[in-house]
Amino acid sequence: MEQREVLVVLFDGVQALDVTGPVEVFSGAGQAVPGAYRIRTATLDGTPVRTTSGLTLVPDTTLDAAGPPHTLLVPGGQGTRTPDPRLVDWLRNNAHRARRKVSVCSGALLLAETGLLDGRRATTHWMLCDTLAERFPAVRVEADPIYVRDGDLATSAGVTAGIDLALALVEEDLGRDLALTIARHLVVFLRRPGNQKQFSAQLAAQTAQRRPLRDVQQWITEHPAADLSVDALAARAGLSPRHFARAFRDEVGMTPGRYVDRVRLEAARRCLEDTTDGIAQVARHCGYGTPEAMRRAFLRALAASPAEYRRRFQPAPAGR
Repeated sequence: MEQREVLVVLFDGVQALDVTGPVEVFSGAGQAVPGAYRIRTATLDGTPVRTTSGLTLVPDTTLDAAGPPHTLLVPGGQGTRTPDPRLVDWLRNNAHRARRKVSVCSGALLLAETGLLDGRRATTHWMLCDTLAERFPAVRVEADPIYVRDGDLATSAGVTAGIDLALALVEEDLGRDLALTIARHLVVFLRRPGNQKQFSAQLAAQTAQRRPLRDVQQWITEHPAADLSVDALAARAGLSPRHFARAFRDEVGMTPGRYVDRVRLEAARRCLEDTTDGIAQVARHCGYGTPEAMRRAFLRALAASPAEYRRRFQPAPAGR
C-alpha cells in the first residue's frame, strides 16, 4: 500500500485546531490501516511555535528537510494575516511539488499569496471571504461551502471544517467505511457535504433589536412545523403584517419567509442526521407538509435529495 505523507506547515500564530483536527483524522486512519499515512509537522527553521491560544507546538523537522509530501496542509491563524515572507517564498517554490495542497481556514490566504489559487475555486472562513476576494481578485472565492475541491487544491472554511475536509480526503483515499469509523471515533458526522453552508440560519441572520421580533425568531426555531405565515408571526409579535414584514427585514436582514425557509431546512437536516424517522415524517415535523416540498428545498439549497443527504451520515450496508 502507498504511504501518503501529510506535511503540516507550522508558524507562529497558527490556529491549534486547524492543525490538530485534520491530524487526528489522518492519524486515526493511519492506525486503522497501518502505513496508510505518515504525518509530520515542520517549520522554517525547526523551532517550536506558539499557537493563537498560547499552546506550544514542537515540529518534527524543517520545511526544507521534509521533502515533497503527498499532502501539504497549510493551517490558518493570526499568523496568516502578516505572514513571514520566507514562509510565503517557501510555499511558492515548493507547494507545487505536493500531490495535494490543502488549506484550513485562513491558510487559504497563504496559498493565495503564492499565486497557487489564481483562477481556482477556493473558500476560507466566512469572515475572511471578502478579504480573500479583495486581496486576490484572480481567486474564484466561494463564500458559502465548508470546503471546496478544485483539482489538486482543497480549501476549507474555519476551524472544524478542516475535520470535514480531512474526512473527505480519507474517504477518497481509503473508502467511506473507514472514514465513517474515524468520524464515529471523533464523535462527528462522516462528513458534512462540502456545499453545506458555513453557518446556521441563526448565525447567518442578524438578531433583531426589538424583543417582540427576537421572540418571534426564537419561536420559529422551536416550532418549525407551526403556522409560520407572515400573518401568524405578525400576530405573535403584536404588529400588523405589513409593519412586521418591514421591521423583520430591516432588523434581521432577510424576509420572514426566507428566514423560515432556512430554519426549516436546518431542522430537517438535523432530523436526517440524528434520527431514523422516515422522510415523510421528517417533512411533517419540520413544516414542509409533503416530502416533495422538502425534496425541492434540499435540491435547491444542497444539490442533494433528503435521502441522498441522509446516506452521507449512515454506514454502508453490511458486506459492501
